[in-house]
Amino acid sequence: MPKKPYTYTRAEIEKNRRLLELLSQKFPTIQSASTEIINLEAILNLPKGTEHFVADIHGEYEAFRHILKNASGNIKRKVTELFGASMRADDINQLCTLIYYPRQKLALLRNSEPDMDNIYHITLHQLVQVLRRVSSKYTRSKVRKALPKEFAYIIEELLHEAPSGENKQNYYRGILDTIISTGQSEPFIEAICEVIQRLSIDRLHILGDVYDRGPGAHIIMDTLQHYRDYDIQWGNHDALWMGAAAGNECSIANVLRISLRYANMETLEDGYGINLVPLAMFAMETYGDDPCEVFKPKVKAEENNISQKNQRVISQMHKAIFVIQMKLEHDIIARHPEWHMDDRNLLHRIDFEKGTVNIDGQDYPMPDLNFPTVDPADPYRLTDEEEQLINGLVHSFRVSDKLRSHIGTMLQHGSMYTIVNSNLLFHASIPLNADRTMKEVEIRGHKYAGKELLQQTELLMRAPFTRDVAPEYLDFARDYYWYLWCGPDSALFDKSKMATFERYFLTDKGVRHEEKGFYYTLREDAEVCDMLLDAFGVQGEHRHIINGHVPVKAGKGERPVKANGKMMVIDGGFAKAYHDTTGIAGYTLVYHSRGFQLVQHEPFTSEEDAVTTGSDIVSTVEIVELNSARVCVRDTDIGRVLQGQIDELRMLLAAYRKGLLQEKL
Repeated sequence: MPKKPYTYTRAEIEKNRRLLELLSQKFPTIQSASTEIINLEAILNLPKGTEHFVADIHGEYEAFRHILKNASGNIKRKVTELFGASMRADDINQLCTLIYYPRQKLALLRNSEPDMDNIYHITLHQLVQVLRRVSSKYTRSKVRKALPKEFAYIIEELLHEAPSGENKQNYYRGILDTIISTGQSEPFIEAICEVIQRLSIDRLHILGDVYDRGPGAHIIMDTLQHYRDYDIQWGNHDALWMGAAAGNECSIANVLRISLRYANMETLEDGYGINLVPLAMFAMETYGDDPCEVFKPKVKAEENNISQKNQRVISQMHKAIFVIQMKLEHDIIARHPEWHMDDRNLLHRIDFEKGTVNIDGQDYPMPDLNFPTVDPADPYRLTDEEEQLINGLVHSFRVSDKLRSHIGTMLQHGSMYTIVNSNLLFHASIPLNADRTMKEVEIRGHKYAGKELLQQTELLMRAPFTRDVAPEYLDFARDYYWYLWCGPDSALFDKSKMATFERYFLTDKGVRHEEKGFYYTLREDAEVCDMLLDAFGVQGEHRHIINGHVPVKAGKGERPVKANGKMMVIDGGFAKAYHDTTGIAGYTLVYHSRGFQLVQHEPFTSEEDAVTTGSDIVSTVEIVELNSARVCVRDTDIGRVLQGQIDELRMLLAAYRKGLLQEKL
């Protein structure tokens, strides 16, 4: 029980006088302080808002936006609860589609329905009921803040007046009739649908890898810039793009290579205005007669709408940037011998006469030996054309206003890890030793482990976008982005190597193998999870680690919930490139007042299909953890903050009542 005002001593009040004097400026009387205490206590007793956790979106903007719009199936569940006994399944689907895509759905209805006024009337009634249901766990103040200014008053009136009430029946009906008669039906419907979407997810957590593979990472970032309450735990692909924006040449080369590997130029060209014409011209001149077989883009046959000519050019560009990448990576490895990555320098290990490459003392046949820009006597030297090309690309990345804006959003809302409501969130790994202790990783002559390692990493990632940074620190920070992408002891990677060269040229699975760090196996042990949670200061009876990064092979029976429920891995493979591996198309972990639910998604077709046919993402819901009692705001991080404010206000009351502070009447 919180202390009552009269239990505060004079000494306690005097000790906190400065705080109380500041607080009294906002609450100058006993009445105003008491009213605020009542309001805050009421909020503490509300059910906690619904949190959604997603990971590894990889540019799949349509699936991502749809999951935001349908709240991972939560909206359909509430609509079914409301109307399941009175509406057909098809009608429920149509109403849900309208909530997700109001503008597009209304356009279709106008072309098919003879009496739109009747449709408007029925729809408005239904939408008000849905909004009433999804807003029931929030204060009126919070709901009010979510309402669009132009319709705020009207929506509030409809929310809080029952249409069946005898006294207000005509009033309620009159509001709806006037909305229709003034031609505001569709703007009002769109507004109320957006509010339903907004209130169905209280807070969104993205556990890394917004970028790469899919076509619309820039669209996802545009969406997030207009979203209200979210956080991002940076992934290795995000670090790569942050490094590219900072001007790191190796990061830029890798970003280009991955984009070309998946025939995804939309984000580069349309999203960020990166000029790829010089690369295309160079590639066609250098590899004009080369089929570049191993560099053909990875596109599924049924989705391949790329002409043969364009596919050939993409393959040539892909090979050109790969060779440049290998040369640039040699330079960065040479600058940092402490990273012990010399085994990734492989161009000098190619024997052009024998047609082999030597890796770990063994010769492997090379299927492709056409490297006209590689001088066997000095294989890592950039040609004049390559140097000119990479300088131009660095300039394009650094001057892209849109990219800088999106990386700014990534920095503002992102971090290496987040602790929220007894859950520890990070993308990939906490490097561990075989004996279950946390591995010390050297950064600029100092060793860090666990929480300190992630904190130091975050400082380095922010440095290139921070003023007044020492030049030598800035240079290291730019280079470190690349290490985070593929370094053995990187908390965003944590594997023995990134076998890029081997995957392109060698079929031997042994030499292509990337040995995972000990974390990836030890995290299945509940004691290890508890050790990590303790190290990060995570408290609470029900605490968890939530990760992404490594796709869960659900199709092969792998479970995302590990270590007796203490560990949850939610990379289910949003990217189409992973669907064959995972057997699904992503997870959403939902944490509401009654516990955790894991929502497993099937592949999403398109927004167009969703609108025209009413198709939704087919999702399977699994209850992961059910609370014995409903979790209220009082049990959350926000609740603890509010309780602190209540305690301060009670002390202010005591100061007023004891005459130690004077009311400002």
